[in-house]
Amino acid sequence: MELRAFEKEDYDLLIHWIDSEKLNYQWGGPNFNFPLDRSQISKHCSKVEVFPFVFVSQGQKAGYVELFKESEFQFRICRVFISDNFRGQGISKVMLKHLIELSKTKYNAQVLSLAVFERNVVAKTCYESLGFQVTSHESGTRSFEGETWDLLLMDKRL
Repeated sequence: MELRAFEKEDYDLLIHWIDSEKLNYQWGGPNFNFPLDRSQISKHCSKVEVFPFVFVSQGQKAGYVELFKESEFQFRICRVFISDNFRGQGISKVMLKHLIELSKTKYNAQVLSLAVFERNVVAKTCYESLGFQVTSHESGTRSFEGETWDLLLMDKRL
């Protein structure tokens, strides 16, 4: 299992994975329009503070995740996604362990943060198992189809 740089040849895979408006919002928040397209991905991934990765398991592309540089020693984990074929196997935890290690060794991160929708209990539980703690709760800042989705902010000191 390895975490490798997300490249242009991976764009279509991500477009295929993010196949509904609701999933697009859960994955990318208000930053991406559905349907996801190569132009949006290219524009986003070309930002100097964005470090996108693909997680490969048993020779197959299993997931996607980003590090976003907030400051010299603080990074944010963004857009965590596991392919349907790999869900329920603990792959997200393995992928995130690789990302946490990479953030320390390659980027010298001292603090990692993330945001997760409160309704995404599976993801929240995964993050907590990796040592992330809820630092704040945002209500009323995000909504989808008229329904408010509360956001939990979490962080972990390395």
